[in-house]
Amino acid sequence: MPFGEDLPRDIKMRRNRRGPRMNSRVPVIIEWNGKVGPVHFESAFTRVVNAYGCLLVSPKEVELQTRLRVTNLATRRAVDGHVVWKGIERPDGWDLGVELISADQHFWGVEL
Repeated sequence: MPFGEDLPRDIKMRRNRRGPRMNSRVPVIIEWNGKVGPVHFESAFTRVVNAYGCLLVSPKEVELQTRLRVTNLATRRAVDGHVVWKGIERPDGWDLGVELISADQHFWGVEL
């Protein structure tokens, strides 16, 4: 299945984004508190980034509205965010739409 075909219609058709998006595979570490138990840490990567969030791929399923910390391994910067969209599980992991709580034009280390 080509990338994006399983996205909800409102996401595929959305034209008025807050900023430009860029296809970019950025290695990240995500951490979040589970409902029960210790903090979870996972290596992940992005498919698409912008100043306000990203589409990332997580090896573990993370529920909608979960607050998480995203650390960009290329820039060594970290920022808080939350899961606003959850796609399907693919062979390389779960597609997650993450909105960053505080936008930083330089967080991804690319010119947006």
